[in-house]
Amino acid sequence: MHNKPNDIQIYRSLLPLAWLYGVGVRLRNSLFNRGVLHSHTFSVPVICIGNLTVGGTGKTPHTEYLIRLLHREWQVAVLSRGYKRKSKGFVLGNPETPIEEIGDEPYQMLHKFPDIYVAVDHDRCHGIRLLTDGHTAPGTRVILLDDAFQHRYVNAGVTILLIDYHRLITRDALLPAGRLREPVSGKVRADILIVTKCPPGLDTDIRNAIRKELAPLPRQELFFTTLAYGKLQPLFVEAPERSLESVRTDEYILLLTGIASPAPLIKKLSEYSPHIVPLTFPDHHAFDASDIQCIKDRFGKLPEEKRFIVTTEKDAARLIGHPDMDKDLIPYIYVLPITVEFLDEEEKEMFNQNIIEYVRENTRNSSLSEG
Repeated sequence: MHNKPNDIQIYRSLLPLAWLYGVGVRLRNSLFNRGVLHSHTFSVPVICIGNLTVGGTGKTPHTEYLIRLLHREWQVAVLSRGYKRKSKGFVLGNPETPIEEIGDEPYQMLHKFPDIYVAVDHDRCHGIRLLTDGHTAPGTRVILLDDAFQHRYVNAGVTILLIDYHRLITRDALLPAGRLREPVSGKVRADILIVTKCPPGLDTDIRNAIRKELAPLPRQELFFTTLAYGKLQPLFVEAPERSLESVRTDEYILLLTGIASPAPLIKKLSEYSPHIVPLTFPDHHAFDASDIQCIKDRFGKLPEEKRFIVTTEKDAARLIGHPDMDKDLIPYIYVLPITVEFLDEEEKEMFNQNIIEYVRENTRNSSLSEG
């Protein structure tokens, strides 16, 4: 039997500050609920993917799942804030757009899915208007809003709330005592709840206990997903992919990450080698020359002929064009792709059908409106 979700560390000395933070968030939500602040509805289908917590719930792989589901039939546009980008306003990405202009996650999606539009704009309403003006991104038929659950100025047609299995929102606290961006009551705005990063064979009894704890409303659907890991892909050189099963127990892996939650990745790689050496940076970390030197120094301490480096797709986006990348590291760096899988095939079909039916119906309505 798989373990139940962990209890969460709460910084109780910071609860008074969390209470004050909560007052501000509740006031803002109240202004939207009473119509003082207005949400805007758009004729094009809009799907929002977000969370109640700060980072690490799997927004990017779930957004990519939706891209794969939809882009063969419709022209998809992804609209993100572009966290930590150095540009301002609206930016529509293209193959030559540098990562500093749009941020690491949009950059990753832009290069994985070159036949979709990827744009960034802090003002999501402004971004949607440009994407659907018929000129900026011609043919756009569905928009995916990445990390926009708190952006209530947009009234999305479908809102998906992601909840980390290892950090259930019902056990968390508001910032700064915990990692909640807003009170748990905010989950009522979601149409779909997804518990992410579940163990692959999660027991039905535990799923039922989580369902009871989260207490979805009758109109809300609840699904469970897990992360699936692909083959190790060389980042810089033309070389064969490596399956995780090919990793020998005597090989040393320097795991290079700048993500919110590296623990699941460490656990996964530990299934294949006991020699995992984590080198962890903050989420969305912008690597500089001293970081590259740190990577080289740490890697140099591992046994020759039995070592390589593994990093994530998000980190790879920040490394691929790095001007200070050391040539001695280039042959050893591999990327481990991550995708999303539903624990239950029946639930997967239900989720897919609901999303496709929503887009199909509202794309039809949008076309009639344009006509």
